[in-house]
Amino acid sequence: MLAGMARLLVVKATAGADAPERCSQAFNVASTAVTAGIGVSLWLTGESAWFALPGRAAEFDLPHAAPLPDLLEVLLAEARVTLCTQCAARRGIGPGDVIPGIRIAGAAAFVEEIMSEGAQALVY
Repeated sequence: MLAGMARLLVVKATAGADAPERCSQAFNVASTAVTAGIGVSLWLTGESAWFALPGRAAEFDLPHAAPLPDLLEVLLAEARVTLCTQCAARRGIGPGDVIPGIRIAGAAAFVEEIMSEGAQALVY
């Protein structure tokens, strides 16, 4: 899906319910880019790692923000969504636990994406 794209936006979400505005911004920017036709790769790291589990996005609530499950659905359909290997391990999350379509990968894959030609990385 991402190969051969002229531009790639890599969004690294580091926050979850612990910093809801920052979390929402990451998902909102990533999904907005997708709907604008930009290639997107969303990385779930830190507390956002929990959103790789079924049902967890539905527990997130932030007034005046787009529902996280809706944003995640758009991203799963049109972007690459990756759960950080170490973040998953620290939380006891395995490959069989995550929402279908979410891959687990580590720092080497992240660096490869952000260093690819035409890539722009944002960290929230």
